[in-house]
Amino acid sequence: MANNALIIGASGGIGAALSDTLRARGATVTGLSRSGDGFDVTDAASVARHLGALDGPFDLVIVATGILAPSGTSPEKSLDAIDAEAMARTLAVNTIGPALILANLPRLLPRETRSVTAVLTARVGSIGDNKMGGWYSYRASKAAANQIVHGAAIEIGRKHKEAIVVALHPGTVATPFTASYPGHKKVAPDQAAANLLDVMDGLARAQSGGFFDYAGKEIPW
Repeated sequence: MANNALIIGASGGIGAALSDTLRARGATVTGLSRSGDGFDVTDAASVARHLGALDGPFDLVIVATGILAPSGTSPEKSLDAIDAEAMARTLAVNTIGPALILANLPRLLPRETRSVTAVLTARVGSIGDNKMGGWYSYRASKAAANQIVHGAAIEIGRKHKEAIVVALHPGTVATPFTASYPGHKKVAPDQAAANLLDVMDGLARAQSGGFFDYAGKEIPW
């Protein structure tokens, strides 16, 4: 179980539930968010400034940021709906943001003891599991984030021998993020948080770099 946790995206539905659940379990939680702290995952200077102000070490770090699509747009249903500006914004938040966070993270992790860093991505980022098509920007952004997580796990693991870095799919959680998708079966944020934390508690070092769902099952790349 985590003792000192850092939640990035702490004001969002999943991030807030993760923070509350961790505190209820006795952990100390530091939260960062755009609305609460001006933390902008798409701005390298903002990421460096906010993470540079922290001391750590954190034995649990969760990146719970992301968008389905920029405000005023929705995920594409067809190729002819692709908009370059909207795609670039989705990639900036969902892919470049986690990459900037991971780039600033190693100094905040313990060098000799276990830590878990989880980036919340999505099952639709799986290329092997894509049977429906569509959602090009969101799928691509999450697939790219998965690749970044996998590479970061290798690099971070060279100096932090007990570090575990993974991509996690939280399921479809009942938050404003998913409010416009009524056809999907959803889980309450507190239950999603408990599921994810249980998965993280059970991860082994050999699973670092993997992509798992809320039940701990590995998802194909």
